[in-house]
Amino acid sequence: MRALLAVLLLCWQFAATAQSLTLADYARQPQFLEIKISPTGKYLAATSRSEEGNVYLQVIDIKTNQVISVRHFSGRDSIGTINWANAERLLLTIVRDIGALESPVATGELFAVNADGSNARMLTGYRADHEKDAATIINYLPEDENFVLIVTATPNRRGSFSLVKRLNIENGRTRQIARAPMRSSGMITDANGVARIAVGVDQNNDNEMVMMYRKDERSDWQTLRRYGQRDGSFQPIGFMADNVRILGTSDTQTDTKAISIFNPETGQEEVLAHHPKVDVAPIFSLRNGLINEVIGAAYDYDIYDEVFFADVKDQEFSANLQALRAAFPGRRISITSGTQDNSLAILSVRSANHPVEFYIYDIKNKQLSYLLNASPWLKAEQLAQTQAIFYKSRDGLDIHAILTLPNNKEAKNLPLIMLPHGGPHGPRDYLDYDSDAKVLAQHGYAVLQPNFRGSGGFGRSFLQAGYQNWGTTMIDDMTDGVLHLVKEGIVDQNRVCAYGGSYGGYAALMSAVREPDLYKCTVGFVGVFDLNLMYTDGDIPQRKSGINYLEMAIGRDQQRLDAQSPIKHLDKLKAPVFIIHGKEDQRVPIIHADRLRAELEKRNHPFEWLVKEKEGHGFYKPENNVERWEKMLAFFDKYIGDSRAAN
Repeated sequence: MRALLAVLLLCWQFAATAQSLTLADYARQPQFLEIKISPTGKYLAATSRSEEGNVYLQVIDIKTNQVISVRHFSGRDSIGTINWANAERLLLTIVRDIGALESPVATGELFAVNADGSNARMLTGYRADHEKDAATIINYLPEDENFVLIVTATPNRRGSFSLVKRLNIENGRTRQIARAPMRSSGMITDANGVARIAVGVDQNNDNEMVMMYRKDERSDWQTLRRYGQRDGSFQPIGFMADNVRILGTSDTQTDTKAISIFNPETGQEEVLAHHPKVDVAPIFSLRNGLINEVIGAAYDYDIYDEVFFADVKDQEFSANLQALRAAFPGRRISITSGTQDNSLAILSVRSANHPVEFYIYDIKNKQLSYLLNASPWLKAEQLAQTQAIFYKSRDGLDIHAILTLPNNKEAKNLPLIMLPHGGPHGPRDYLDYDSDAKVLAQHGYAVLQPNFRGSGGFGRSFLQAGYQNWGTTMIDDMTDGVLHLVKEGIVDQNRVCAYGGSYGGYAALMSAVREPDLYKCTVGFVGVFDLNLMYTDGDIPQRKSGINYLEMAIGRDQQRLDAQSPIKHLDKLKAPVFIIHGKEDQRVPIIHADRLRAELEKRNHPFEWLVKEKEGHGFYKPENNVERWEKMLAFFDKYIGDSRAAN
């Protein structure tokens, strides 16, 4: 493995000797995003993002320490997931990037290639030879190495239904074996490879999700549960060992998402693990290179932590994993893959204060070997430190937030950047590495990332409390976090600015509108500035589901939309504005930036402007992020930097 490490890091050795981190270091794409070992342990498959933004694949022969193949796609097409379908063949999902701040959109195309790069073939989608419909894999059929089960969907043809098919991964030919009971449904198979759970949008009501079930392949489908947009739901993960009960995450019995077991025969649901303040996620054991049994629960609150169940069958794997957790306290350990004989596994380990590291774990001999740092130029000891904090909102809600403080500087009367996340509903800020926060803190600023009401992860009632309150109580939660740090003596009340991307860009400007004497400057990165435009421009209103989301999240009331659109209240604004946008942004089109600039010009209000022609919803190119940070830091320094401390 040491020789392999040398091969993997050869082209980056120069970076390891760097004495201090530069903006270019923070902007550089990780050398590796994901590493997976083949079923026989012969190869490693690794993905990395190029400077152009595309993810590419390379396959390394472990025995010879040679890169034996490389695969990438052009334009906006990129690699989503990678998985070994058998000992020699990889299956990739193709995604289309819409911007650095949004999750790539799956195209429904599956691509297969051998480890040595041969027999490369598009298996599904419009570019495939045989199966033209979009598809997702629902079962890798470990006992049948040349086939997988897929679900194909034709979501644009109302009335069409998803089909379950057996896909030959060598030539792309398919054979239909079942028909889903609804269109565009997600399917879950049992231990015998029979599709028995379907989850999808109701055929006659786009605002309702339906979960359907059949006892076996000869039985009729029946509706188990229906969920409205505001209802709690059970999200199935897979069947239990008895092939009857279903494991899933659920907030039907609890406000936060719990790990639950649902019995479709009785309709009863049993909560396995639950945290009263935050969602939990299952921890699985690994067997034959595949997910085997849920053995515990993980959560991210005051720290990242896990609990392990006592009554599990796979006691040995649980004990091994608990020993690994003890070796990396506070860090997230993900088992990315394992060999079929359960002898070797690849781990990724990370935290807010540690870059992603990869390890290979010899399960039989209980030996852990370091592989590499995904970004070897980033050293943990050089990073500003991040922690979770809590405070009360003005109406009594408990608010969780992430605070990053500069190194080698007393946490007293610091200048602050309030940095709200995008979304806003569903996403949240975790105890995880954030390059924006680290850059700003390295340059002397405290950084607050509040998980305001409306954020995901803290329960259904907390999430829904943000609906139609984008510019009111959600903003108050952010302000209350700033005032908490002022009261604690950490932050200088006279040196506070706001910055964010997407919804965060909206919130940064709206905060400065709502609190004109608190914020000395504001930066909106690909931000929403007029809520009315969300119904007419961008990719959200192009889908019925998008319109449904907008009606729930911001509503249709014209008076409310205007009242909560910062562009309608610029006469209250005192803070200088920095507008940053991508010309090709499809999620939040540049019309938002253009109209804000025009309104500021009318008022002779001070602003700065940075637009990149070939960027979308967030910047991918490292050089563009370096320029963005350089200009942002100069902007912040001008208004709240250390030279302003005496003012």
